[in-house]
Amino acid sequence: MQQQKRNAWNWGFSEGAENWNGRFAMIGFSAAVIIELVSGQGLLHFWGLL
Repeated sequence: MQQQKRNAWNWGFSEGAENWNGRFAMIGFSAAVIIELVSGQGLLHFWGLL
């Protein structure tokens, strides 16, 4: 039962919201690393911002 509560999508500062935030941060970081490995340039250079 506790596992379902931890993964619940709630607004505000809750344990479920913090878990989802961490998961999305890991996905974003992994995507940035993959873009750097594939393109051979940093994320900001890849987007043309630098």
